[in-house]
Amino acid sequence: MIDHVSIAVRDLTASAQFYQRVVAPLGLVRLVETADRIAFGASYPELWLNARPQMKPIAPDVGAHVCLRARSTEAVDRFHAAALAHGGSDDGAPGLRQATQVTYYAAFVRDPDGNRIEVMTVPRAQAQQ
Repeated sequence: MIDHVSIAVRDLTASAQFYQRVVAPLGLVRLVETADRIAFGASYPELWLNARPQMKPIAPDVGAHVCLRARSTEAVDRFHAAALAHGGSDDGAPGLRQATQVTYYAAFVRDPDGNRIEVMTVPRAQAQQ
């Protein structure tokens, strides 16, 4: 089981402002802040931002894919809207998707550095099947 995720960002202050806005619909808040790292979580650090000022922007076809869990489809929608409003780019609009074992609801964005972030939930009707 995964305990936490770390992603590299060029501008820690700007990225912290972006993530603070986009993870709020997921119930995550800023919990830790040092000179070169900031962490968000519900009750402990789950998503870390690590300053890498010399990093080049991530190309669309490379890099990591991080998926965060939402409690509702509305939270997925709010995450996506906040990301687009605050410097992120669309990489897959909110909607239903078919996985191997379940139909889920998700949205994909690229943060200002190019990291691919997905937020997903399994709608109740799908979870009960």
